[in-house]
Formats: sequence, structure tokens, C-alpha cells
Amino acid sequence: MSHNVLITGGSGYLGGDLLARMGAANLPPYRKLYASVRTAEQADGVRQYGAEPLFFNLKDESEIRTTVIDREITVVFYLIDAVQYEPPLFFIQALSEVKKATGRTVHFLHTTGAKLFSSHADAPTDRPLLDTDPQLYEIQKSQNPKLNVAREGVRTNCAVVEQAEKYGVRGYVFVPCIVYGKSKGFGEPVSTLRQIYMIVRAAKTLGRVYRVDSARPEWPVCHIADNTAAYIELLRKILTDENPSHGKNGYYLASSGSIAWDDLYDAIAAALVKRGVIADGSVTLASEKNVEDMGTALGVPKEMVPVQLGGKCTLSARRAREELGWKPAYPAEHILEAADGEVEWVLEHLRD
Repeated sequence: MSHNVLITGGSGYLGGDLLARMGAANLPPYRKLYASVRTAEQADGVRQYGAEPLFFNLKDESEIRTTVIDREITVVFYLIDAVQYEPPLFFIQALSEVKKATGRTVHFLHTTGAKLFSSHADAPTDRPLLDTDPQLYEIQKSQNPKLNVAREGVRTNCAVVEQAEKYGVRGYVFVPCIVYGKSKGFGEPVSTLRQIYMIVRAAKTLGRVYRVDSARPEWPVCHIADNTAAYIELLRKILTDENPSHGKNGYYLASSGSIAWDDLYDAIAAALVKRGVIADGSVTLASEKNVEDMGTALGVPKEMVPVQLGGKCTLSARRAREELGWKPAYPAEHILEAADGEVEWVLEHLRD
């Protein structure tokens, strides 16, 4: 029972589901579970899952260092920001101090996103891109995205790998994709950052569903229960000191397969017509003016609309299946069956 575990983002969509499911996961024993929080309400929320809430600024190097070192935290699951460069490195440096002081193996898992392995980030899309590809770090390192946010995200991914190796920390880059399903956490049951939310919000404002790609690109998908199961199986390996692949071989995509955006648009449009939100369920290619209007509806610059609602990603999941024994319960096509319920949840939580 040598590990103290910290989960950041426990009030969020992914982190909340992870906390909620850990109790029934029959994990190997560990010393203590912590969760970062910002409010007293969140503190009460994480306590119900057996986690001790910690109040500290996740962007303050000194507070991160003090929190990690004083509590001898040896495992950090970071689920709050896929782009910002400095906080992950603060955690890695703090973990290295714990390693020096205790002699224990320390671990940092960075949650990124499939967008950073897609056409939006200058990743190769002319072939399957396996998360087990021994050249994946070099591929990512060579990417040169045009969008600043993608460029920063790629930089952060690479820095996590490099700095973890430099400081003797076992680093992992965990890649959620289009994640769907209702979170079991106490916070957000429906993430306002997810693609389905964005599609519904734009369609509600514009009166119809538009697609943003002229071709028929595909994207990996994963039910939230399966995404969380991959987190848990990786944690299981860490807690039993089974040395799961890390560093330049530490990329883990949680996905049961890919679907075409067009099929997802069609399913969402049908659900919106059913509820009288839009009158026409046909999906057409967005004009430049449509894209501009969608950006206004989503509160993002028009150049970010295709990033939120389309693109091509050929990243394929192998490592979690082969090394962790992860077996997703839901096939990729299940998202199309679940779209009706997804739309219902989004409409209930839509923020005008």
C-alpha cells in the first residue's frame, strides 16, 4: 500500500465518472485517495467517493509542489487541461522530489485529446495511426499545426513525455476521443466541451444541422464507461507495480472504433426533429456564412468551428487492449443508437 493517488478534475465529466466508478473496481490497495477541488460543494462531492478534498491552485507551482510533497503523492491523474503547458510540468517536478525523498516509483498521467492526433493538428491521416506505434512520439514532435491551440497542445504532450523521462517520472499520455454517455459523477452529467453538445447547440440556434467537411471523415468514439475503464485498468497496473508502458511508449487511446461524422450528424438531426427543435432533418454542407453563425452560437472564432464539429482522426486503440486487458463493452456504432438520449440530456442542460 505504498501509493497516494491524486485525481484532478473530479467535478468534471471524465474525472467525476472516474471517482464514482473506482469504488466498485476492486482495485489493489493504496494508502490514500485525494481529489483537487475549488469549492466546498465539490469537497462534499468527492468525499462521497472516499477521496480527501484538496484545495490548491492548479496553476501555482509552489502550491502544487507543497501539496504533492507534503502528502507524499506518488500517482497523479491529471484530467483538467489538455493544452496548458506549465501545470503538468509542475506536477512532474514535484513527483520527482517525492521519488528522491521516499525512493518510491512515481507516475503522472496527462489527459490530452484526440484532436491533437488529427487533421486539426497536422497529424498523418492517410493511414491508421496506432497508439502502439513506436514512432508516435516522433510523429507528434514533427507536427506543425496552424492553430495556436493545437500547437500548444502538441507541445504540452511532447513536454510531458520529455520532462517525465528527464525527472525519472513514469509518464502516460491518455487520449479521450468523442466520449458519450451520462457521467456518474456529482458534477457535469453532460460536458459542455463535448462534440455532441456543440452540434446540438449550433443546430438549435441555426435551425438545422450542418456538416463542416466536404468528404466523409471518421473519428474514434468511446462510451464514458469504457473510457473510465481504461483509466482504471491503467491505475490497476500502476498499483500492482506491473510497469505499464510509459514515456515514449506510453500513449493510451480509449476507443472501441470509429464512426463517420455524417452518420452522427444524421442521428442528432433525427433526434432534434423528433423533439421539434428543428423542422428539417437533412444535413447539408455549411457555407462560410453558416460557419460564421455557428461560431457565434458556440462562442468561438469561426476557424474553431471545424475543430469542434468535424475533422479526421485515424488514431486507433491497441495498447489498452493488448497491455491492460481492457475490453470495451460498447461498439463504436452504439453512439448512433445512443444519440437520441444524448440529445435529450444536452437539451436539458443546454446553457443559452
